[in-house]
Amino acid sequence: MARPDRAILVAALTAVLGACSLAPKYEVPQVPVADQYKQVAPWAPAQPADALPRDGWWHAYSYSRLDELQTKLAANNADLAAALAHYQQADAFRREVRSGLFPTIGVDADAQRDRQSDTKPLRGVLGSPTSPRTYNSFTVGADLDYEIDLWGRVRDSVKAGNAEAEAAAGDFASARLSLQAQLSDSVIVLNGLDRQIDLLQQSIGAFEKALQLTEDRHAGGIASGLDVARAQTQLSSARSQLKQTQAQREITEHAVAVLVGDSASTFSLPTDLTAVNLPAIPVGVPSTLLQRRPDIASAERRTAAANARVGVARSAYFPQITLDAQGGYQSSVYGGLLNAPNHFWSLGPSFLLTLFDGGLRKAGVEAAKAATDEAGAKYRSVVLNAFAQVEDSQSQLADFASAIEDQQAAADAAQKTLDLSMERYKQGAVGYLDVVTAQQTALDAKRSLINLKTQQLRASVQLVKALGGGWQQT
Repeated sequence: MARPDRAILVAALTAVLGACSLAPKYEVPQVPVADQYKQVAPWAPAQPADALPRDGWWHAYSYSRLDELQTKLAANNADLAAALAHYQQADAFRREVRSGLFPTIGVDADAQRDRQSDTKPLRGVLGSPTSPRTYNSFTVGADLDYEIDLWGRVRDSVKAGNAEAEAAAGDFASARLSLQAQLSDSVIVLNGLDRQIDLLQQSIGAFEKALQLTEDRHAGGIASGLDVARAQTQLSSARSQLKQTQAQREITEHAVAVLVGDSASTFSLPTDLTAVNLPAIPVGVPSTLLQRRPDIASAERRTAAANARVGVARSAYFPQITLDAQGGYQSSVYGGLLNAPNHFWSLGPSFLLTLFDGGLRKAGVEAAKAATDEAGAKYRSVVLNAFAQVEDSQSQLADFASAIEDQQAAADAAQKTLDLSMERYKQGAVGYLDVVTAQQTALDAKRSLINLKTQQLRASVQLVKALGGGWQQT
């Protein structure tokens, strides 16, 4: 075969082998996806994707306190900083693995003085008997090592590293979304507690007036001591509820402090009775959830990484070929070191093939396949749980909306009953027991209404989180 034809054949063969990969063909694990959500029909199709910006979704609640605290969370939260550092580690490892695609080139230089032993074995047989006992050695050189990736070991390692870095990016986005949702939830709970505290304080004021009225009537011989005791009991009970609610607020405030990176000992939020808006959240078709959620993207990328590592494990059955090259100058005299007679070089491939390993490579391949199966199962679990979370949040929103309508009617009726009872008590038509019962019923109904509205807002936050955070209005 002519030399040019041989060169072309070698180049073509190298190109074909260089494109080899022993990893199985990757396919995203299949998960059953419904045509529509159970709780929403019809729906407004959204246009979500994993790459959508997720920051700023809380602006839809039109609550300035939440906006301010989310900014502090992004700047100061320790868990978020740790998640970012974890992603940076994964990205650095990706670049480290990618370096295997390129040759390693190094330079070295040394200057030394050596002395041979007088009784060195075979000194007079293999070497010159008159060779000096002591001599100088000056060397300047360079070396190159490059693995010829015929079986795709390096390329599959790079694929796995890239997929792991993308998975880490998804982990970071998931951590950020989770913390944002946690802060939003805590701030909404805090707002609800402020409203309950305000209601209890108003109720305590009304109960104090009722107690004073009862005591005046008792002093005038119109009301019994039992009525006074009942009024005092109602007032004390309301004060106890106020203290319990204030304690809950303090605990929630401490949780907010940790989320925004402040000390709970010095952090304080004043009472804020501003109404929190309930946003309209475009749910979209079920299939888009697979693109929205960063944890789904992360789980899918880890499955791809595990699949690529199967190729890495399989490549161990084939020889590892490395191209080594060295060159430089060496002389016993420093002067004129870089002259042509002092030049040396070496070039050639090295070949390494394991013939027996006691089942090590087989176990490695089986472990890589099992890891792929594990990653695929985890991906399916994440997807199914994601759909369940969306359905849960939608069910809660729908149920809370109906419950709030009924509870509002109950609160209005209870207040009307209380007004009528108090008026009739003043007229002497009913006993104070009717007033006490009406007071407790009205207070309970109003607190339940505040609690339901808070729970509805919290459910909307969980829906945003379940959908992956970002969306585009259509």
